[in-house]
Amino acid sequence: MKFFILLKVVGNKMRISIVRIAFFIIFSFVSVGLSVQSQADDNKQKKRVAYYQGGDYIDYYKTLRSIAVSFHDLGVFTISKGGEIPEFQSGEAKLLWQWLSENTDSDQIEFVADAFYSSGWSQEQRVNQRQIFLNRLNMKSDIDLVFALGSWAGLDLANEEHSTSVMVMSSSDPISAGIIEQQDDSGLDHVHVFINPERYLNQIRIFHNLIGFKRLGIAYENTKVGRSYAAVDTIYSIAKDKGFTVIPCYTKSDIPSEEVASESIVSCFEYLADKVDSFYVTEQGGLDLKTHEKIIAIANKYKIPAFSQYGQDEVKFGYMLSASRSYGLIKEGRFLANVAIEILKGKKPREINQVFNDHPDIYLNMKTAELIGFHLNAYLLAAADKLYWRIENQE
Repeated sequence: MKFFILLKVVGNKMRISIVRIAFFIIFSFVSVGLSVQSQADDNKQKKRVAYYQGGDYIDYYKTLRSIAVSFHDLGVFTISKGGEIPEFQSGEAKLLWQWLSENTDSDQIEFVADAFYSSGWSQEQRVNQRQIFLNRLNMKSDIDLVFALGSWAGLDLANEEHSTSVMVMSSSDPISAGIIEQQDDSGLDHVHVFINPERYLNQIRIFHNLIGFKRLGIAYENTKVGRSYAAVDTIYSIAKDKGFTVIPCYTKSDIPSEEVASESIVSCFEYLADKVDSFYVTEQGGLDLKTHEKIIAIANKYKIPAFSQYGQDEVKFGYMLSASRSYGLIKEGRFLANVAIEILKGKKPREINQVFNDHPDIYLNMKTAELIGFHLNAYLLAAADKLYWRIENQE
């Protein structure tokens, strides 16, 4: 009798154990299923994008807008009320960012309204902003991708102090600026650095081949970043190869006062005017329409061909020549938009090609050439992709 009672007890315990095991297995499958579903839901969530710059600069605004236009064309987002992405004449990236955060619909991307950071070209403010932003990336962890515009931004964020994906763009020469060591590799898994290694090399070669100058005047801020803006290393390298002399003058670029920066540029070209036979006007702080007008007036007075490093708009306003990127940075915008899409889909930024090569378009202002008495040979005319017959801001 005791034996049968024992068997019954053992049988009951085995049934209980089997039930428990079955429950555990079912619970495990449900948990795994919920986990997989949770991961799938996370993958479907919008990726949150932030913007970081050293200060306002027209190239940053144009770069951001070109990416936004490409995002729209590629179906990454739609515009809430229809229409098109507006042009902000002030060239302030913050206004465009605010508009994008309020007027775009997407299940892929979100332009985070309170994630726009700018130091206003103040070194003191830069230190504060950088720390505030790094704290957000490391502690709040609510950003998936950062658009870092310019050399200051690249230097601040292309490091191991955080692990958020970063796209550094609109840095004139990220190698000489110290952001990266080589063009093919950012050196960090979470960092992608856009680089167009032959942009300024092509410009100087084209300018010299078409004009044949002997003494090239350039004005730039004599800092590591300032020299990278102006492509100084490239200029001197070609000067040695081609046999022309470079005459520099030092400006103030990355400072809070646009007026002071502008005055320093104009003063430099006044200083250079009787010492050179050509101007190469490089990208830097303080360059606006009024500054350009003053530089053009100096160049015309001294009969000097002036080449704009930036591009087409400046030739319309009176620079004689430029060899630069496509209008609206359309090709660059599409390149950068595709990089961003790959990152948002999970690819490591470091694994994505960061070298962009594009044949520059040559712009020539015929009216300016006439004013300075420059002889336009057939070779120069044939090389030009676009001719302007008047100076836009003059009647």
